[in-house]
This record gives sequence, C-alpha cells and structure tokens, in this order.
Amino acid sequence: MDKIISAKKALRGRIRIPGDKSISHRAVMFGSIAKGDTNITGFLTGNDCMSTISCFKKLGIDIEVNGENVTVHGKGLRGLAAPRDMLDVGNSGTTIRLISGILAAQDFDCVLNGDASIQKRPMKRIITPLSLMGADIESTNNGYAPLTIHGRRLKAIEYTMPVASAQVKSSILLASLFAEGTTVINEPVASRNHTEIMLNYFGADIKNNNGVITSAPVDELYAKDIEVPGDISSAAFFMAAGLIVPDSHIIIENVGINPTRTGIIDAFKAMGGYVNIINKRSSGGEPVADIEVKTSSLKATTLEGDIIPRMIDEIPVFAVAALCAEGTTVVKDAEELKVKESNRIATMSEELGKLGAVIEETDDGMIIKGNQNISAGTVYSHLDHRVAMSCAVAALVGDGDTVITDADCVGISFPDFYEKLESL
Repeated sequence: MDKIISAKKALRGRIRIPGDKSISHRAVMFGSIAKGDTNITGFLTGNDCMSTISCFKKLGIDIEVNGENVTVHGKGLRGLAAPRDMLDVGNSGTTIRLISGILAAQDFDCVLNGDASIQKRPMKRIITPLSLMGADIESTNNGYAPLTIHGRRLKAIEYTMPVASAQVKSSILLASLFAEGTTVINEPVASRNHTEIMLNYFGADIKNNNGVITSAPVDELYAKDIEVPGDISSAAFFMAAGLIVPDSHIIIENVGINPTRTGIIDAFKAMGGYVNIINKRSSGGEPVADIEVKTSSLKATTLEGDIIPRMIDEIPVFAVAALCAEGTTVVKDAEELKVKESNRIATMSEELGKLGAVIEETDDGMIIKGNQNISAGTVYSHLDHRVAMSCAVAALVGDGDTVITDADCVGISFPDFYEKLESL
C-alpha cells in the first residue's frame, strides 16, 4: 500500500496510542508459563505481538483475543507442549530472542523462523549465552534464523553483556527461570527493564544492584492481570510532529514512562522542546503519564552513551526533528541501529535524502545539520515500520504531498497510525 502525506499548518488534539509493544509481548509470554489466567487489557494487536500469540498457541496455550483484551490460560513453567510444526515469529525480533530462552529449557525440540528481515538479524548474541547455560541451539544460516532448539537441562551462569540489549538480557532471564542455580548478568549500560518488573510481578526472584542482575530459580510463576500502557516508541512520532509542525499542541494520553525508555523525552527537552509530563500514575509496577507537546524552537544536541539504549527505537524520528533544529546534531554509540528491521542509519539517510535532506552516516550514528528544507517526494519504507512513520512526520513539514511506498508496514506496531495522524 502507498500512502500520501500532505504538509500541515498545525496539529491539534488529544490522542491515545496503541499499547506498548515490549510489554504486550511479555504479558503473553509470561502469562503462558504462569499458572492461571492472565487478563491483558490495552494489548497491542500489531503483527509482531500477534506472532507471539501464534507461537504460544502452537505450544499448547489457549489464548483468547477480543480486540485489545487478551486472556492467556497459562499452564505453568513446565506446561508447554511440543509444537507440530515450525514456530513462525514473522518480523518480530523480540519474539524469536525471548522465546528462545524459554524453549532452550523444555523437554522437546522445535524450529524457529521468520520473514526475510528476521533471517538477517543476528542471533549469535542469544545463542552464545544460552549455550553457556547448556542450551543446544543450531543455526543453519551462520548465526541467523532459522534456529533449531533441542531442549536441555540448563545451569546458571554469570554473563557480562557485550552490548546493551533488553532482548538478550530477557532471553537469559527467561532461561534462568528453569536453570539450576542463581544466574548473574552484568549490565554495563542499563537497557529497558520491563522483563524484570513483570517477571517479579508474576513471582520471580530478580534483583538489580547497580547493574548486577541476579535471578534465583522459583518453583512457579502465578498469573496476574496486566494493563498495558501506551507505547512511548509510538508516542515519539507525535511528540516530534508536535514540536516541529507550526502552531501545534498535542496531548498523548496514557503513555508508559519507564525511566529505561524515556531517553526521547530527555533528548527533546535537551533541544529546548516543550514536553510536559502530566497526570503521572502507576500500573502494574510501570509508571504511566500523559505527554503534552507544543511547537518549539529546537536547538541541536549530541546523543551518546547511556541515553542511546533508552531511545534506540526512537532515533529515526529524532533525526527528523534534528533536521528542523538550529545547529548540527550528532548521534554516537548507536551501532545497534544497523541490525533493526532495516539498517536504520542507512535507510533514514537514504529516504530523507529523497526529500532533499542531507544526513551524514557514521560508523555508529549520524551527523545532522539543522534548519534544512524538506521537499515533497516519494520514499520507500524498506518494510520498516519506524522508517515509514518517521518519513510521514518529515512529510508534515515538507512543501507538498509525499508518497510513502509499502506504507502498510506500520501494522507491525501501530496499525492505525495514519488515521491517528489525520485526526490531528
């Protein structure tokens, strides 16, 4: 599907965004290996999270889906059954990496695979630590999917994370639930901690002492109800749009503001953006709030170090905002962008270049000169939802109508993104 996005003179209104993708994935996974019924509200029905549901159904878990309300009839830590055929994770890196930690400890074998994008995303980063725990994982594709997992008894390890990755950390933590002994993970830079929060909510024994994470085995996890907050990664597109489109004022309701995810808020504030956090509250251990943004005169900044893992998925749309700022913005330490659904350093530079913008690619990020004029044109999504939505935000401050080809890939995380944009 192609989508035409027109330049706008103002954006105004209140919106609710879809549920947090990371939390939705985890609610289904953890509910499946807990005893009892987990009721999930605000579930993200995007393609990625539906892939997680599909996989666990094939593993013998009864899951009812009624729009954004999902009920998982969990069978406990040892309740999964051998699937009759391959587990298809679709486009979801979260699904394949996290579920591998669970499947490594089962008493059956299975095969995991996904689409062409998944087959290009590195899996050695989970194969290495899980193998140290005793897992037997084969890749016939040189460290990429498909993966064949032969279930084995696992033992605890101490592992130092070579790169900040919530997916790798979560895979190890899930395996640790089944392992003999206490697993220790050294995390030099903090990554999102939804797994630790939710697993403890379900009865796990996970502690974090200044980046040293320990997970002691437990006999069982127990079902809990989960209210999924709005996804800050999805909110980021509307935050950026509200800051750069003239005469704009947007309130984004019910957004998760977990401190491991709020790098984009800190970055926009560092640029002088009006970002106001209101109506703070808590849900299931996760902090939630409404986010108010207004048109702002942005100034350049430098992103590097600890903030990068806290906003890795938001950097594409941050780059769009940086084009409209005064001065030169620099992004460093973001090599992880190269192994997302696309190489987001290259794809954002290429597609924004079609709109007349110049972004200089570097080995670990990008250099973005500000006050650039954005023209209309035709861009390609690279089947990457965040590239498509970032280009849509850029088109809002263009000089005409921009066409996004293969624009329907936004369904991975934000099925009604374009409708929400039009509502403003």
